[in-house]
Amino acid sequence: MEVSAKELRGKPGQIIEQASRGTEVIVTMRGKKMARLIAYKDSKVKADIADEIFGLWASRNDLESVEDYVLSLRQARKL
Repeated sequence: MEVSAKELRGKPGQIIEQASRGTEVIVTMRGKKMARLIAYKDSKVKADIADEIFGLWASRNDLESVEDYVLSLRQARKL
């Protein structure tokens, strides 16, 4: 992603947020590439939040068969 220096001054929070998500941001000035923003990797902080989301379901034993689980969700209520 390329942004001009003017854009960086105008909306720095949005551009830094993009860089923190892993998008490499190139800052240009008068059409020339001047700087590159990349995410800071800290060993204490997990870089990929997607792994955390899927990790919530890793210990569930009732989800071994996706088809069976979906069928159980689609069954009519038992009164």
